[in-house]
Amino acid sequence: MNFKNDFADGLYEALNGQLDKSRLVLMVEKPKFEYMGDLAFPCFELAKLFRKSPHSIAIEIADKIQSPVFEKIEAVSGYVNVFLDKKKVSSEVIKHVLSLKENYGAINLGNDQVITIDFSSPNIAKPFSMGHLRSTVIGNALALIAEKCSYRPVRINHLGDWGTQFGKLIVAYKKWGDEGKVIQHPIKELLVLYVKFHEEAEKDICLDDEARGWFKKLEDGDKEAHSLWEWFREESLKEFSKIYELMGINFDSYHGEAFYNDKMERVVELLKEMNLLEESEGAQVVPLEELPPCLIKKRDGTTLYATRDLAAAIYRQETYHFVKSLYVVGNEQTLHFKQLFAVLDKMGCQWQEGMTHVPFGMMLKDGKKMSTRKGKVVLLEEVLKDAIALALKDIKQKNPNLVSKEEVARQVGTGAVIFHDLKNYRLNDIEFSLEDMLRFEGETGPYVQYTHARTSSLLRKGQFKETMELSSSFDIEAWPIITSLMAFPEVIKRAMEEYDPSQIAKYVIELSRAFNKYYGSVRILDDEDDKQARLSIVYAVKIVLKEGLRLLGIGAPEEM
Repeated sequence: MNFKNDFADGLYEALNGQLDKSRLVLMVEKPKFEYMGDLAFPCFELAKLFRKSPHSIAIEIADKIQSPVFEKIEAVSGYVNVFLDKKKVSSEVIKHVLSLKENYGAINLGNDQVITIDFSSPNIAKPFSMGHLRSTVIGNALALIAEKCSYRPVRINHLGDWGTQFGKLIVAYKKWGDEGKVIQHPIKELLVLYVKFHEEAEKDICLDDEARGWFKKLEDGDKEAHSLWEWFREESLKEFSKIYELMGINFDSYHGEAFYNDKMERVVELLKEMNLLEESEGAQVVPLEELPPCLIKKRDGTTLYATRDLAAAIYRQETYHFVKSLYVVGNEQTLHFKQLFAVLDKMGCQWQEGMTHVPFGMMLKDGKKMSTRKGKVVLLEEVLKDAIALALKDIKQKNPNLVSKEEVARQVGTGAVIFHDLKNYRLNDIEFSLEDMLRFEGETGPYVQYTHARTSSLLRKGQFKETMELSSSFDIEAWPIITSLMAFPEVIKRAMEEYDPSQIAKYVIELSRAFNKYYGSVRILDDEDDKQARLSIVYAVKIVLKEGLRLLGIGAPEEM
């Protein structure tokens, strides 16, 4: 059910196949104003091809196109404007949505092939801050959208569980740590120790040498160092899992940096065999065209992120045989990923063509990047709990008899936080503001959730039954809803192709507005003759809003 494609088919016939159908689909526009029609085709590009004026071409095309769902076709100023038969189209769209339900909008782009998505990836022994929210919710939404487009997503949490910061933590714990405090509040206490280390290191430069020494011990398999590292990792994962559970996010793999320790030497050997490694000031690098050389081994023989990520990419291809591989990582890592993909290309790994860095802007506080090192962080768990508490307070005031208050408050609170992020185009920076995030009106998650709850309430009050025969009598006031419902599959396709969940967030806001305007102008439950047709529109909106929210990783309460 794609009227844009129907129009393109008619254009293809009218032009005797002289233009490719896929090109015609791209040329079809949605007019700026309603009086211009529902679809438009500009003929200016064709003037050279046919050696006629755009207006003459538009007149010829308009005379040749016919369709049972086109009410009127006219040629105006070089455009072919199409007006859809609103009653017929409304009936078709509603029947289509109601027949497919939550499967409406599904597209076969992936053909059941694997797509790996590397996202969230917090650092062990550091707090899960608002800075980690972006990768987590963008990655989770992309996994859900990919699934809707018939890919098989493999969700990977590439934990930051290795590196010199562990040397720093071990030194800090041995000097100032308290086992009891760490057991009671692991992340908070480890953050205190991490910040203290950096404060003290500014006064005592020997501390950095001690930290490097302890990390060397860890790399060499020292029992005490490894035992502390394992403990920090275990406690951190317990804390992280609480946050993931609160947000309803899960992963297929928690293989972090440490997992690839024994897989890097193979990469170095492969690079040597292919004569890709060169020495540069004692270090081992892969020279690259139009990019700085990729550092593989430092002068002291230690490996780097690039070595680890090369090992990870090869492991993932061999394990999952992905057709696409996404890295949802901040835009400050753009150069790193360009180098990574370029090295894989030089190694002859053709599958690297399916690898994409999905960058995003920063979460700022007072216009500045949040810094764990200086202790300037806002903890995500605290923000989520504040949002849930605020939602619960709101529910108790407005709907004290609501069943499952706590669960609804969790859906609304976490939904407010997630939606606040995903409604923004991912490359834009976001200023952290608890006040803006927790507003329950305007372009917010709770506004969309409330609209969904309103549709559920109307269906209950109207005793809507799917088994009833659908009427073809639809209010003209419902047309903006119909056009919005028609757009859903295209929005999903665009969100997948552009790796941009904000397309869906903006869409559910637009559909909610169209519905609430309809709700304000039409008495849905009055007049028994039209009630069934109106409730079928309400049900279609409910289905699509719920599915749109689900694709963003947000729940849709039946009552609020």
